[in-house]
Amino acid sequence: MRSLLEIMLNTMNLFTSKRLITAAFVLLVLLNVTLLSALWLQKSQRPELLSGGHPFNHEGFFTRHLDLSESQTINFEKLRQEHFLKVRPEMEAIAPLKKQLVDESLKDMPDTKKTDSLVTAIGVHQGAIERELVLHFHQLSRLCTPEQRGRLRVMLENMSTRRMHGGKGRWGETSHGIKGDCNTPTR
Repeated sequence: MRSLLEIMLNTMNLFTSKRLITAAFVLLVLLNVTLLSALWLQKSQRPELLSGGHPFNHEGFFTRHLDLSESQTINFEKLRQEHFLKVRPEMEAIAPLKKQLVDESLKDMPDTKKTDSLVTAIGVHQGAIERELVLHFHQLSRLCTPEQRGRLRVMLENMSTRRMHGGKGRWGETSHGIKGDCNTPTR
């Protein structure tokens, strides 16, 4: 038969360990909530960065380079937000397909039928994004004056070839075009 002291010590150890585990659990939950909140705030407040690491303000960029009026600026931003809401499902559908493509390509013996199928599926979604992009550019151009349309054309051509601000193109080639002036041709 155990002594009374032994029973009391075991009971106290049990309460102490339960309290310790509970306190540790509560602390971990609070730390997780704090970390997730900080990450969410950071993501929602972080501007997009250009290749040089500078923040990219869509509204200010178009307003400045196209000399947009206040109402044009508001309409441009509204169209931009609507466009990204439309293409978001397609972009989200592409992400897991690309992951599968990477996973397949790293296998010792990649299945070419599977990779072809994944590439085709990605192409379908990318095609839908490109169709929406054409409509989006058309809507933007309808808000512009004829002079602004010419500048918009140069901007969009440069953006489509990823040669903004004198950076490198998609495949590393150097831009021969604008470095801040949208009126200068790229070639």
